[in-house]
Amino acid sequence: MNGHSVYNSRTMIFNETIFMTGFPGFIAGRLVKRLANPWTEFFLLVQPDFVEKAMREVEKISKETGTPLENFCILRGDITEDALGMSQEDLQFAQEKTTSIFHLAAIYDLSVKKEIAFKVNVDGTKNVNSFAKTITNLKRYNYVSTCYVAGNRTGIVLETELEHDTGFKNYYEETKYLAEIEVEKLKAELPITIIRPAIVVGDSNTGETAKYDGIYYVINYLKQFPSLFRLVNVGNTKVTINLVPVDFVVEGLYRLSKDQRAVGKTVALADPQALSTAAACDVIAKSLCGKGSIVRMPKKIMRRLLLLPFSPIISGLPHSGVPYFHHPQDFDTKTGENLLKLYGVTCPPFPNYAKNLVEFAKKNPKL
Repeated sequence: MNGHSVYNSRTMIFNETIFMTGFPGFIAGRLVKRLANPWTEFFLLVQPDFVEKAMREVEKISKETGTPLENFCILRGDITEDALGMSQEDLQFAQEKTTSIFHLAAIYDLSVKKEIAFKVNVDGTKNVNSFAKTITNLKRYNYVSTCYVAGNRTGIVLETELEHDTGFKNYYEETKYLAEIEVEKLKAELPITIIRPAIVVGDSNTGETAKYDGIYYVINYLKQFPSLFRLVNVGNTKVTINLVPVDFVVEGLYRLSKDQRAVGKTVALADPQALSTAAACDVIAKSLCGKGSIVRMPKKIMRRLLLLPFSPIISGLPHSGVPYFHHPQDFDTKTGENLLKLYGVTCPPFPNYAKNLVEFAKKNPKL
C-alpha cells in the first residue's frame, strides 16, 4: 500500500470507468454495489482516514457481486484540495480513463458551521467540476444534490426551478444550493444529470440505515415510551415530510445514469404522495404500539415547545430539525416519474415500510 491506488486495474479493458466521490458512504456504497459488474471499472476517491473502511467495503462488494477485485481502484484524495488531492499520476490516469462521474461527497449536517459547509459542499463541488472538464471521454456527470436547495420557498417546488431569494434554514441548504448552481452552469458544455433526493431514510425492505436523523428523531422519541408519548402528536396536518428509502434512491440513481433522456435534466427523487408530519408520526406510533395519537396541539404552540432550550433532551429532536416539521413545502416529481416509470421504479409509500425502519431502530439502538 505504498502507492496512491490501493487496487491496480490499469492493465484491463472495460466498457465503462466510473469515478465516484463519497465512498464508502451509505448511499455511495450501495450505488457501487448496484453498478458493479465484470465490465465496469471504479475509481473511488477516498479520504485517507477512510481507506481501510473503503477496502473492506470493496472486498465485500466484490464477493457479493462476483466483480473482480481488480475492477476497483481506491484513490487517496479529498475534494476540498486542488486536483482533488490526488497524485499527479492518479489524476492523469483518471482523466484519461474516466467515462462517468458520480459526485456524492458532501457534508450533511443541519447544524454544520458555515466555513466547513462552504469548503466541502461549494469549493469541493467546484473542484469536481474542474476535474470533470478535463475528462477526455466523459459520457455522464451525475451530481447528487438535494430537494432542500429550495430553502425557505413555500408551496410546490418544480424540478426545473432553482434560483430564488427566499433564504435558507441552515448552511447545509445554502451550500448545496450554491453548489448546484455551479453544476447547473456546466449543463451547456457537459452531459450532466442533477439528482435531488428528499430526506433519505433506511432500506424499505430491511430497515437498515447508517445514521439516525430526520424522521429517526421521532422514531427514537416515540420508542422510549410508545403508549405514553404517542398520545400527543408532535407533527401537524398542514406540512408534509418527504421521505425516500435508500434503495429507491440508489435504484433511481442507477437508472437515470444509464438513461440518455436524463442528460441535461434535474430530477427530484421524492415521494409524490408525501404524508403530513402528523400522519407520519401516527404511522410510526402505530408501528410501535398499534395505536395513533389522540391530541394534536396547534402548530404554533408545538413549534414553540420544540424550540424550548430543554426540548431536545426530552424529544430527541434538535432545534435544527424543527423547521422541517413546520415549513409548508412540496416537491414536484414529474420529470423523475416520467423517466423512471419505464423501469418500474417508484417511491414506496411511507406506511408500507415504516415498520421495517422502526424494527431496525429497535434492534440497533446504537449505530
